[in-house]
Amino acid sequence: MNIEIIVGDITALDVDAIVNAANSTLLGGGGVDGAIHRAAGPRLLEACEALPELSPGMRCPTGEARITAGFDLGARYVIHTVGPIWLGGGSGEPEQLASCYRNSMTLAAEYDLASIAFPAISCGVYGYPPKRAARVALRSLLDSPQGGPSKVLVCCFGQDMGAIWREALSDAS
Repeated sequence: MNIEIIVGDITALDVDAIVNAANSTLLGGGGVDGAIHRAAGPRLLEACEALPELSPGMRCPTGEARITAGFDLGARYVIHTVGPIWLGGGSGEPEQLASCYRNSMTLAAEYDLASIAFPAISCGVYGYPPKRAARVALRSLLDSPQGGPSKVLVCCFGQDMGAIWREALSDAS
């Protein structure tokens, strides 16, 4: 597997799937979630609404992942995953974050996808410290079983975040 850290707009990438850092409703929100919903068009919301609710308002628990078509995106699929809200690190956040990456890669393997792009899950409004998140995420990706995507991008929104993730990748490799 080839992991590359890039800076850019995840919605503009030409990959088999982009990962959405979603909330548990899967009905859109702010940050990357809102950007993906806007770029994919209204059919993405319809597809997410069609996913079964596990409890009122919850379609995807923290750490799990769901897949829909990409609709108006360049990516064929959107893999929606719900990252943990940072509560200081003692409430299972590292395990939940690792699960986001692991479950997204599992779906990508099930759909025989060759390329996938991740955002920096939970590093925005969910408050996960980027250096810690990068270490957890990259370890989870590097430990992924064979058979998943051969091309893995981590698409950071800004240069500062990109530098943090590049350093973490260098340390993990």
